[in-house]
Amino acid sequence: MKKILFVITSNDKMGDTGNKTGFWIEEFAAPYYILKDAGFDITLASPQGGQPPIDPNSETEDAQTKATERFDMDKEAKTLLANTHKLVEVKASDYDAVFYPGGHGVLWDLVEDQTSIKLIEEFNASKKPVAFVCHAPAVLKHPKNTDGEPLVKGKKVTGFTNQEEEAVQLTEIVPFLLEDMLIEKGGVYSKIEDWQAYAVEDGNLITGQNPGSSEKVAELLAKHLN
Repeated sequence: MKKILFVITSNDKMGDTGNKTGFWIEEFAAPYYILKDAGFDITLASPQGGQPPIDPNSETEDAQTKATERFDMDKEAKTLLANTHKLVEVKASDYDAVFYPGGHGVLWDLVEDQTSIKLIEEFNASKKPVAFVCHAPAVLKHPKNTDGEPLVKGKKVTGFTNQEEEAVQLTEIVPFLLEDMLIEKGGVYSKIEDWQAYAVEDGNLITGQNPGSSEKVAELLAKHLN
């Protein structure tokens, strides 16, 4: 059975605004069920271990999907999520792929997390799939490929757009704009209309634009692993 590592933010603070953030529950739940139902073994990890913070905005009624409703009833998945492994304790060599769900939380912890950076570089060097959705491609800011260039350089990528950030009124709050960063690092960035499902694959790198793209990312990942 092929093994996939999910890496989830431990950060619940939206910078110094006093507002709460975390990971976006749909971006965890949809890929979790698509991959689990396809027969993959899933391990969850986060920088601090234990229960990662769920972004309260992702728990509102209008943000619910079939996957989040299934998660609400799923004691096993909830127990798994409450007991994530500490990121420093996991090894890339134990897994066939890594997946990062988004949510604004990642911008303040996983982006600068040395363990996460090294992990992504190891998966990539072994040509194993590395997949990210929505804000999670932000964690590609520092990883390098084997020749020391930015990992995204020359690669087709997508991620939460400047316009989508503007729509949620967080342009001035986030430490950097994801779209701009990916372009600055040499990524071949593309996007479609706001909030539409869109994912791109380039070799072993898979990225999705927004919460609605999480299923597409998971499907591309499953296909890649099969």
